[in-house]
Amino acid sequence: MSPNGSQDQESRGTDIDADRLRERYEAERALRLKLRERGDVQPVERGGRLARFGDDLFAPSAAERAPRRSRTDVLIIGAGFGGLLAAVQLRKAGFADIVLVDVAADVGGTWYWNRYPGIRCDTESYIYLPLLEETGFMPSERYAPGAEILDYARLLARRYDLYDRALFQTRVTGLEWRQGQGRWRVETDRGDELDARFVITQSGLFGRPQLPAVPGLTSFGGAVFHTSRWDYGVTGGTAAGDLDRLADLDVGIVGTGCTGLQIIPHLAAAARSLTVFQRTAIQVAVRGNAPTDGEWFARLAPGWQARRTRAFDDLTTMTGKDESEIYDGWTAFARHQLTALRQIPAGERSPGVVDAALEQSDFAWNERLRAQVDDIVRDPRKAALLKAYYRTHCKRPGYSDDYLQAFNRANVTIVDVAASPIERIERDALVTSDRRYPLDVLVLATGFHLGSSWGERAGYDIVGRDGVTLSQKWKEEVVTYHGFHVHGFPNMFFMGPHHVAATPNVTRLLTEQTTHFAFILGHMRDHGHATVEATAEAEAEWSALARSRGEEKRQLFEQCTPGYVNNQGRLDTPNAVALHRYSPATEYFDLIAGWRAAGSFEGLAFGAS
Repeated sequence: MSPNGSQDQESRGTDIDADRLRERYEAERALRLKLRERGDVQPVERGGRLARFGDDLFAPSAAERAPRRSRTDVLIIGAGFGGLLAAVQLRKAGFADIVLVDVAADVGGTWYWNRYPGIRCDTESYIYLPLLEETGFMPSERYAPGAEILDYARLLARRYDLYDRALFQTRVTGLEWRQGQGRWRVETDRGDELDARFVITQSGLFGRPQLPAVPGLTSFGGAVFHTSRWDYGVTGGTAAGDLDRLADLDVGIVGTGCTGLQIIPHLAAAARSLTVFQRTAIQVAVRGNAPTDGEWFARLAPGWQARRTRAFDDLTTMTGKDESEIYDGWTAFARHQLTALRQIPAGERSPGVVDAALEQSDFAWNERLRAQVDDIVRDPRKAALLKAYYRTHCKRPGYSDDYLQAFNRANVTIVDVAASPIERIERDALVTSDRRYPLDVLVLATGFHLGSSWGERAGYDIVGRDGVTLSQKWKEEVVTYHGFHVHGFPNMFFMGPHHVAATPNVTRLLTEQTTHFAFILGHMRDHGHATVEATAEAEAEWSALARSRGEEKRQLFEQCTPGYVNNQGRLDTPNAVALHRYSPATEYFDLIAGWRAAGSFEGLAFGAS
């Protein structure tokens, strides 16, 4: 099935010149590696010269309050869906003494910060928004807009009485284990000193913007901002579009990833001119959004969300099952690949044969998508630049019904900065190696800083038993048990990307993680345990297993064009998540569910103090 759910393109791209495509993919990869060596992006440093790009434009300055000195049972760092689900699961398990801490002024996490025009989820709302059956909430669309997702996060916070338990506009600056007390001391930038028995934390993968590493960024005389700090005072309009203040302005946008894909149609419709500075073309399939059918939603039988989510995971993680009722870009590609696998005779399914079939299938899929670009984009030069040349999951795929169409507008120009790198930004222009582009507004869709260490992303280190810091523990390699526990850091639960499942539907992983945490904490309460941590043996065994699963995909990730999936091509570093994931996702979810069902708590050591 083609990305738009029809069969009209199935015959395209069947005559594949695999050698030619491998050469083209490698050429694109080599070009990106050259850009990487130039240092083409830089993170927003807290307190540095670029700090204003991380300022919160959606809330006033933090109100003065007295520093808090208090004890709590569970401290949760982060109030996005991960933190909210942790709090909800604990509340349902009977824990009332909970505190959430977040640097934002409200709940929502990613959906708090990202409010740019066109933002919406790219997995189906009916499986992305958690706890729909409990809340009775019906998403307005198949792919809900960002404002609705933020409102849903707020609904969860209200429903489970979490607002009174939250410290907003507060950043954790230090965590230290007090061995004699069996508790964590938590310090913040508001002078708080919190004493917590348990801490649930994550590193904020999408919280620290990164910017072009070119001279002159701070000297630009027009308006310049990162997409996660969208300035509607400059553009006018709302997240739904109608950016009326851009009508007489020349706008530039740097970046054509999943964020740029959603924004560009709105900028193109509003600005006098739009110049798109593209480093790597994004793979684009049809989104196929539509309003939710209320009658269909009302007929859904109890347990529908778990079943729908599981079927999606089974299909997209290539378990061989195809029982999903979802027909979208994610499932269309999975079905396409499963068709290729089913054509291999049972007696010939060696790893090499399977890999070759998947590669050929991927080539065919992308040939169709590139043909779709030619069908939509009338200018051959623009069309050539908008074709992606990499394997499908080397980057997160894009889904849009209006992105490619935006390049048919006469006011839209696309610039290939891989061929003509950005050299500097002047007071009124962006300058590449071969041309100067006058601009009034510059939008930076350049993503987030993901490749640094856990502590650099989070903004604080963690001091565990005997004064050992997490940065010391993870200097050579990230090690965990199940992705949640780290030996030497008692009563600490991590919600990071290492050693857990890789799934397109992030909230499914968050739901599984937080269910697991609540189960363990409930057991400790019921049996009088004071501390819990992974044994060194369990940590080593699990880390080795997760690493071996990642190594199975090393060749694919080595061939990928640099991106966050393969740590910008730096696979052999402690922060390369790609080689530290457990797959398939459904097997991981079943494994930890089975671990809970067994009730033996294998791999964990409980203590009395």
